[in-house]
Amino acid sequence: MRSLDLSAASWRKSSYSNSDGGECIEVSDDLVTVVPVRDSKNPYGPVLTFTTDGWSSFVSAVKDGDLNS
Repeated sequence: MRSLDLSAASWRKSSYSNSDGGECIEVSDDLVTVVPVRDSKNPYGPVLTFTTDGWSSFVSAVKDGDLNS
């Protein structure tokens, strides 16, 4: 697995984040083929990367309620 240089990435917080800063994610839209995702409380911690298609499918499933138990 190769490492991504995300030092210049622009991050945006999820629109579902609450004001107390808990349980939030941030994503970066700067890359063409992957979408990096990180925990907003730990910006120097690990980053998950998704293919753009995979991220789009995940977001659609969340919006459609397909992941509710």
